[in-house]
Amino acid sequence: MSKQAGYRITDLAADERPRERLIQNGAQSLNTAELLAILLRVGVPGENAVQVGQRLLQQFGGLGGLHRASYEEVQAQHGIGEAKAAALKAAIELGRRLSLQAPEERPSINSPGDAAALVQYEMSALEQEHLRVILLDTRNQVLDIVELYRGSLNASPVRIAELFKPAIRRNAAALILVHNHPSGDPTPSADDIALTKAVREAGRLLDIDLLDHLVIGQGRYVSMKERRLAFND
Repeated sequence: MSKQAGYRITDLAADERPRERLIQNGAQSLNTAELLAILLRVGVPGENAVQVGQRLLQQFGGLGGLHRASYEEVQAQHGIGEAKAAALKAAIELGRRLSLQAPEERPSINSPGDAAALVQYEMSALEQEHLRVILLDTRNQVLDIVELYRGSLNASPVRIAELFKPAIRRNAAALILVHNHPSGDPTPSADDIALTKAVREAGRLLDIDLLDHLVIGQGRYVSMKERRLAFND
């Protein structure tokens, strides 16, 4: 019985309960396991909701791993039924959408980090290669983020004309290519470099600048412009 006595959040002191602390001090005052505990609501015998949250983070390698895990993988964890798994995946999806939603004043891209921040949270979790283009106006403000290809970029050669269609349609002044490496290693391949060179050349003819090509990996990215790969002139 003593082992099971501590599994309820209500057994914690009032000033230690995640929900009460969130109300008093704001969500930013809670660690990730405590935020998960609010979604889980209750724990299991021997573990309160915070401890269950900590176990999930350990099991999946942090919040990014929980994001990448399928619904079925989350639901299969001890103490996580259908409702809790759905709540967790829904909350993470809301966070993903919020990270991509432009505010009333469109965000400006002033560095590779600015561009990566728009897409890295989601794209680092993708299991296939995705190629996207960030469309920019003359002030480097984001007009749109468009997905162009999904699947192996080696097996499905990118048609340069298709890549520029969204830019021409939105009257974009510049663009940034972004794609992910599901392996987690963002080191650009020879094909990545060749694609970048081809896009730069086509952009010159169309008067649409290719500002950068980002490769997204697990928890990090590579700016091909910073590395001077296909941007050495």
